[in-house]
Amino acid sequence: MPVIKSAIKKLRQDKKREKINKKMRDFLKTAIKKTRKNPSMSSVRDTVSLVDKASKKHILHKNKAARIKSQLAKIVNSKVKEPSVKKTVSKINKKKSAK
Repeated sequence: MPVIKSAIKKLRQDKKREKINKKMRDFLKTAIKKTRKNPSMSSVRDTVSLVDKASKKHILHKNKAARIKSQLAKIVNSKVKEPSVKKTVSKINKKKSAK
């Protein structure tokens, strides 16, 4: 146990920060799990926001945050099939050549 007054205060602060960080980490893990189960644009957007906040507060390493965001984006992109740009461009080109 620390004897010096400043060291005692530092220990108190560290314990308080540890609780807050653990709470944030647990909340983040559950949010990521939920998003992976039921991916949608809004859930991914919210989870990415949480990951960015955790990274900013040094709860997550920045590369780990980037990796998580990339994985979530992959899941959403595979689930949501939007019309590709190539198909749209080819339709426009066909219309121009018909004139």
